Amino acid sequence: MLTRTFIHLQGIGNRSEQELWHSGFHTWDELIESRPPFISPARWEYYKDGLAESRRRLSAKPSFFSKTLPARELWRIFPHFRPVTAYLDIETSGLGTSSYITTIAVYDGSKTRVYVQGENLDDFPADIMEYDVLVTYNGKTFDVPVIEQYFDMVLPQAHIDLRYILNSLGFKGGLKKCEQMLGLDRGDLDGVDGYTAVILWNTYRETGNRKALETLIAYNIRDSANLETLMVEAFNRHLQATPFYATLKIPVPVPVISGPEPDLELLRKLLDRQTSFLRY
Repeated sequence: MLTRTFIHLQGIGNRSEQELWHSGFHTWDELIESRPPFISPARWEYYKDGLAESRRRLSAKPSFFSKTLPARELWRIFPHFRPVTAYLDIETSGLGTSSYITTIAVYDGSKTRVYVQGENLDDFPADIMEYDVLVTYNGKTFDVPVIEQYFDMVLPQAHIDLRYILNSLGFKGGLKKCEQMLGLDRGDLDGVDGYTAVILWNTYRETGNRKALETLIAYNIRDSANLETLMVEAFNRHLQATPFYATLKIPVPVPVISGPEPDLELLRKLLDRQTSFLRY
């Protein structure tokens, strides 16, 4: 999709891009080779230079495109940079100023890395640099700022925040609500949310119950792995507004979930307690 994209060029918006597509200019090469009658020679030369630069940037980091594309259109970079994409989700001890990161799950489409407070959390900053694109849900206002503050670092990757990409398609609300709207089933982890994750961490810290930590990790992994499915769903749905849906549609992946199993009995007790608390 990226080599069929023109809106990263200054002066081309969605309407102009649609006009190019409908006139048969479907790729960068086609626009470079022939001038559309509705574009002046001077403007065409300018676009050709921009597309030549775009070609050179294809084999580099995606920062060129993440800076020149409108934020709502970042879904377009996904297929080209998918091999260097990480699906990122964090859990914290709460939302207050004294809260801290408890676990981080990073999924890349085939394997998952989990980072745990007090164990291997300090490995995260070096490991995440192996990726050029981050996909999150609400990560622009939560996950990434929390990570950058906690580790005193800047994450330089291109960042696709699915909250905004899905919102533009009409899917609004939290991650779990969007998953439900798109038919994703969490199985044994249905009903578990960020509040439960805080309770699981506190249970582990107070009692040393490893099953509580493993259940938290299982939940964190599911959050990150589901982001790939949501990313593909968002890409395909945006693609429907282009002439390329039939040829560029991506099969919806089945997440490769690996990691500890949740303790279902522990979860049942915590969810029952949570329900009772909210009721009263």
